Amino acid sequence: MMAKDEVVVWWLGTEIAEENLPQLEALLDDTERARAARFHFQHDRSSYIAAHALGRSLLSTYAGGDPTGWRFTIGDHGKPEVIPPHSGPRLRLNLSHTRGLAAAALTLDHDLGIDVEWLDRTPAIDLAEDYFAPAERAHLAAVAPELAHEVFLTFWTLKEAYVKAIGKGLAQPLDSFAFTLDPLSIRFDDELAGDPAYWLLRRFQPTCDHLMALALHHPRPQDVTVTTLAADSNLLLSTG
Repeated sequence: MMAKDEVVVWWLGTEIAEENLPQLEALLDDTERARAARFHFQHDRSSYIAAHALGRSLLSTYAGGDPTGWRFTIGDHGKPEVIPPHSGPRLRLNLSHTRGLAAAALTLDHDLGIDVEWLDRTPAIDLAEDYFAPAERAHLAAVAPELAHEVFLTFWTLKEAYVKAIGKGLAQPLDSFAFTLDPLSIRFDDELAGDPAYWLLRRFQPTCDHLMALALHHPRPQDVTVTTLAADSNLLLSTG
């Protein structure tokens, strides 16, 4: 079992997973397999399967049991929650996937969110006008043009990770909170949103083509240990 104040983050290159896709898909339940089948593009289907197999394997590595045995409920805004084993701890899992990469984050009790983005995606910097807070838009406007796309995605991954952690998804206005990148911190327009000091934030670049962000709500962020691992298909299948 994982430590009380630990977050474990795994990621998996979906091109690596491709050769073992049928075995990874076998780790999913019927609902997940049906959803995977609805993806129009193979790369989207592969990323979805990789992310859900990754999450199941992560759960089994730290909490025991067969990866196929995990079950989930869906919250009001579509956030999946792990149904814990009888008398077991509250396991908090969050998944993300994009072109070429899947990621999973696991902790005990506390709200967390993770997001990954592909750096080669079509630039969408204009979205900042509608979704970024004024301070974020000012930061983006001040960077060199060749850096703007990466800075935009840095903010975007952080925003996605936060709204996934609070369980509201895009129902939460993305301009109602703002990040600074150096030092990395969050600020809320609404005092009811809570104390920014209770948020642990991390930025990663797991591959040269991807950015990733983690957000964790915790009363003592300074006590939290974040453990990371670049997983492969063999690791996932060995937990089954």
